[in-house]
Amino acid sequence: MNVLKIAIQKNGRLSENSKKLLEECGIKFSNGISVLKTTAQNFPVELLFLRDDDIPQYVEQQVADIGILGENVVFEKNKDVNIIEQLGFAGCRLSIAIPKEETYTGPGYLMNKKVATSYPKILSDFLKKNNITAEIEEISGSVEIAPGIGLADAVCDIVSSGSTLLTNGLKEVETILKSQAIIIGNKNLSKAKQDILASLLFRIRAVKNAKENKYILLNAPESAVEKICAILPGMKSPTIVPLVEKGWCSLHSVVKEDEFWERINQLREAGAEGILVIPIEKMIL
Repeated sequence: MNVLKIAIQKNGRLSENSKKLLEECGIKFSNGISVLKTTAQNFPVELLFLRDDDIPQYVEQQVADIGILGENVVFEKNKDVNIIEQLGFAGCRLSIAIPKEETYTGPGYLMNKKVATSYPKILSDFLKKNNITAEIEEISGSVEIAPGIGLADAVCDIVSSGSTLLTNGLKEVETILKSQAIIIGNKNLSKAKQDILASLLFRIRAVKNAKENKYILLNAPESAVEKICAILPGMKSPTIVPLVEKGWCSLHSVVKEDEFWERINQLREAGAEGILVIPIEKMIL
């Protein structure tokens, strides 16, 4: 039996989000505290729990068929793999940060300075692109402490909220990479494994589409229907159902998450009443 081997991070927030995504896709598996490998009970996949830094290499070498990890790790490791799908979670950025009392004048600020980072390749590419000569001090962890102990003049590190930088007397001055969770794949998957991957991606995209949209039900006078339909185009067009009360109807549609509040205000102004907003579990396009 063909099984698609999926490498995910062994622990941490990305690991939990990856497992949650697979569960939302209806895939059931057991996961004990010290389990490093598990097979799904109802879908032909096997999960491998690995260090995120190792995943690109294992996918390239076909130890794993696909992997779920951050774009930052993929670009830093620079292995010969395919980027298959952006997943929209675990967002962060790789940024330059300097002591808060310093004045940043652009990339040229880094000329002839020492920059501490855990991402030497990405930083080196950024410096070359901007014709900057700087010394890269590679550190495996606690990068933000480097300027405070005199090890470096600046840092290039992963930032989520920026609170860790502030705690260490630093300020973020330039983003050089925006990152999110992605799926990478080996370039030589068999036809059978490509079919399993296609089935998995179908489920993942249905979950992603659901999270990016809201289902809306509302009541409105028939005189306002045309104007409301222009606001709520839905996937094709809103569903319109007559109500018992003469001259009124109910409209059902789908709105994108990032347009939600703007659309709601427009609907109220157009005469909509009794607006209900319902989460969507799955959405097949």
